[in-house]
Amino acid sequence: MRYEELTIEGRNAVLEAFRSGKTIDKLFLLDGCKDGPICSILREAKKHDTIVSYVTKERLDQMSETKKHQGVIAQAAAYQYAQVEDMLKAAREKGEAPFLFLLDNIEDPHNLGAVIRTANLAGAHGVIIPKRRAVGLTAVVARTSAGAVNYTPVAKVTNLSTTIRELKEEGMWFVCADMDGELMYQVDMKGPLGLVIGSEGAGVSKLVKEQCDFTAAIPMKGNIDSLNASVAAGVLAYEAVRQRMVL
Repeated sequence: MRYEELTIEGRNAVLEAFRSGKTIDKLFLLDGCKDGPICSILREAKKHDTIVSYVTKERLDQMSETKKHQGVIAQAAAYQYAQVEDMLKAAREKGEAPFLFLLDNIEDPHNLGAVIRTANLAGAHGVIIPKRRAVGLTAVVARTSAGAVNYTPVAKVTNLSTTIRELKEEGMWFVCADMDGELMYQVDMKGPLGLVIGSEGAGVSKLVKEQCDFTAAIPMKGNIDSLNASVAAGVLAYEAVRQRMVL
């Protein structure tokens, strides 16, 4: 399947995209421009909780393919987002304990695509990403997932910490990947589980980590101190798979 990057340029086109229900990941506006059409676009962006970035004309010119952006460019998701509730429902329908991936500070599309692929193969019911400081479902993400994005739902939430608290009320508990945590083989990953993975550089943010029940460390013997985020996700995921298997 071919995934195309959806970049929408021009005031009428962007406004129509919002009103038609298309998912807009990011909106780029010319800094200082606040005329009538732009205000209408901003109202739609606020209604849909879309991230808005104010940039220079030079930046918009660089991004533009048509060179007729009229001070506004929108980046639409290449694939439809799901709801967290859909993931829990899917687990119930299969008679399985919920198994979710939650990603914090993952901005590399190749990492996100690889994690979605791993989540699918590990039998996870979905992947949750935040709206800010994170890559969305771009065409690169979809391609890197090797088709897994067609089968494993991805939800985008406003606040990961809040989402974790809400899922705890559903009986889930959370394990955060952290190099200072307990050895992963000693962490119980059975039952309703959320695996929380951060970026290679920033890791999991303090506020999100504080919401987790346990931290799990991957044993490492080499000369560097961290794994690529998607590799770390795969290692932890398959320890969870091992523990969750009925032998």
